[in-house]
Amino acid sequence: MINEIKTDAKTRMEKSVESLKNQMAKIRTGRAHPSLLDTIRVSYYGAETPLNQVGNVIAEDSRTLAVTVFDRSMIQAVEKAIMSSDLGLNPNSAGTVIRIPLPALTEERRRDLIKVVRGEAENGRVAIRNIRRDANSDLKELLKEKEISEDEERKAEEDVQKLTDTFVKNVEELLKAKEAELLEI
Repeated sequence: MINEIKTDAKTRMEKSVESLKNQMAKIRTGRAHPSLLDTIRVSYYGAETPLNQVGNVIAEDSRTLAVTVFDRSMIQAVEKAIMSSDLGLNPNSAGTVIRIPLPALTEERRRDLIKVVRGEAENGRVAIRNIRRDANSDLKELLKEKEISEDEERKAEEDVQKLTDTFVKNVEELLKAKEAELLEI
């Protein structure tokens, strides 16, 4: 029973960190990266389809993304989807290739993005602590039903706390890396 609770907590914490990585990947830095457009959906024959299934997204250079659309008739829809996204990008089409120049980030915008990243990291830490709380309450429930002893419960809580510390440290490392990336010019 105890091992199941710890394994479940670890799995959920891993998912929380992975979710945080995905959230941070969406936050634009000064560099062009194809994952920047992962959240964009295009209306493809009535169905909302991810951009990477409608075209090939590559980074031409450090400031330009290029989207090669598979179906020529979809160029306008892809441009419209990119413009209407909250990324603030202006695509330029040339035949079947849509080039997306990324404007340089101002110092003020970098500071705002750092605040956003810190907020995301805090949400990640809170999620991990909530998982710890759930695991500890499950352990207390087992103790109350006399399925485990107090010593086993205390030891298991220490293990859950070690897990929590490890994953919170992972969140801190992600935050530091993203902040450094944002401050790079």
